Amino acid sequence: MNKGAAFQMILSMAIFGSIGFFTRKTGISAEALVFVRCICATIFLMSIWFIVGQYKKETWLKKEVLQTLFCGVFLVLNWVFLFKAFEAMSISAAISIYNLAPIFVLVMGTIFLNERINIQSVLAVTCCFIGSLLVVGLREFSSVDNFLNSGFIWAILSALCYAMTMVLGKGIQQLSAYATTFLQTIVGIIILAPIVSFSEFQGLTTSNWLYILGTGFIHTGFVYYLFFNSLRYLSALMTSALVFVDPLVAIALDVTILDFRPSVLQMLGMIFIFGGIVYTLLKPVPAKENTNAI
Repeated sequence: MNKGAAFQMILSMAIFGSIGFFTRKTGISAEALVFVRCICATIFLMSIWFIVGQYKKETWLKKEVLQTLFCGVFLVLNWVFLFKAFEAMSISAAISIYNLAPIFVLVMGTIFLNERINIQSVLAVTCCFIGSLLVVGLREFSSVDNFLNSGFIWAILSALCYAMTMVLGKGIQQLSAYATTFLQTIVGIIILAPIVSFSEFQGLTTSNWLYILGTGFIHTGFVYYLFFNSLRYLSALMTSALVFVDPLVAIALDVTILDFRPSVLQMLGMIFIFGGIVYTLLKPVPAKENTNAI
């Protein structure tokens, strides 16, 4: 194992785990925060892209560029929905549901890519679904109003969009991680510019701006650099294990700093969700044989 790469991955996930806490302190809407995040990430990663000279080595294929731009739409929506979930529910609940993305990838692979699914995978999906209900709280499903205000929809949408990002990103082979992220954050700037109310940025305190810029440059630019720089040196299994540093840090900060006190059912729900995800990652579904493959 490459210890340096593993440390970078752990550090990137630990930093990203604090994004929910930062989001609560910015004083602006989810859309405005993602807009600033895209600008900061574009500046940061584009600078590194040029400094390391990777831009000279890029292979620009029309199909991959279009796929990357389309992928960028889901990436931006994933961020917006996640931050909206942070506004409506506890960070622990939102991040637990958000991490259902690998399960959604499994389901999408079965439906759209004709991949095989076994009884163990069905049980894992069921386990995660039950866990998500327990995390949100069964009382939130007692009425339509409670359900709509619970943040559950935002959290589920963020996980679905993240899963779409992962599925679409699989086919991008020639573009570097820098070029891919640069194109995706540019998409975010274009999409959100007409939506964001710039009056939100008036009257913000120095503290608000520090949290806003921290979310942009540290949680997006710096974290993405560490993540992509370490990803190539780690096995898929190691990466899958280390990404769980993110929710662990998020839940720890939620409990220690924001005084979140999960109920017994919520704790049980988190165990169900992460147990199902870990089982899915450790027991991947065998791919369906394709006799027509080249």
